[in-house]
Amino acid sequence: MSDAGTIAAVYAALFAGHQVADHWIQTQHQADTKGLPGWPGRLACAAHVVTYGAAQLVALGLLAVAAGVTVSPGRLAAGMAVNLLTHYLADRRAPLRWLADRTGSGRFWRLGTPRAGRDDNPSIGTGAYALDQSWHHGWLFVAALMIGGTTG
Repeated sequence: MSDAGTIAAVYAALFAGHQVADHWIQTQHQADTKGLPGWPGRLACAAHVVTYGAAQLVALGLLAVAAGVTVSPGRLAAGMAVNLLTHYLADRRAPLRWLADRTGSGRFWRLGTPRAGRDDNPSIGTGAYALDQSWHHGWLFVAALMIGGTTG
């Protein structure tokens, strides 16, 4: 498979693992707690990132078995490190909100947030969710480039 084909296949596997881990495997406790300050938030986020990475490694393993896609262990380790670190940073919430505020996206971040004392948007259709997911997808592409790129 060409480098471009390997990168595309790796991205697809990482993306599939991301979707399953973020929306099916992540526990409600992790989702509710991972953005809180202090150790409870850090530990919940770390637990989520561990299962997130495991789901992606399973997807990459299935890709290797089904399509014969192989990658360098060093590139895999480096790409997964970037992927998991950036996922952790975003899911702690404060860093991504800080970035949104500093890049002019703070208003979009708050789009759809329930008003104080009301539950008037019980959905995932918020600006914060959209910015979170686009952050993850961008870094998945960077990880795919690192993992599936040329080794020589």
